Amino acid sequence: MLHIGILSDTHGYLHPRVIEFFTRVDEIWHAGDMGDISVARQLMKLKPLRAVYGNIDGGDVRTEFSEVMIFQVEQVKVLMTHIGGYPGHYDPRARQMIEQEKPKLFVCGHSHILKVMYDQKYELLHINPGAAGKYGMHKSITAIRFVIEGENMRDLEVLDISK
Repeated sequence: MLHIGILSDTHGYLHPRVIEFFTRVDEIWHAGDMGDISVARQLMKLKPLRAVYGNIDGGDVRTEFSEVMIFQVEQVKVLMTHIGGYPGHYDPRARQMIEQEKPKLFVCGHSHILKVMYDQKYELLHINPGAAGKYGMHKSITAIRFVIEGENMRDLEVLDISK
């Protein structure tokens, strides 16, 4: 059983309450647009980090992280990328990867809109944690934590901080 924290779109800023929210997780996943490698460094001091780069990330982040991650946690195959869309409206590249890889969990960011949906067509859980940074059109800072146990994903909690 692993407790997972997910965030995206920090754009160079890591809110202290996000750090506090992740103190009880085993791993942190960042779905791109860190904005600065210092965000990754802060998160790595807290917990093991899995991350992808986003469209605003510079060479420092892109050198250390890839555009796409495919990995297994417990019995759940995970596909994570920054620009992905959502069920029924996937980015074409994301849809192609979903069809090829058949993940049970698809994590992306980019939209700054928190969205958790089950995709019946591809039989996967879609998670976009919204935006954890202070820059952008979002009205609140959001992050997610949940549990993966075996093939089950459960106990999802949302951190929502008004900007």
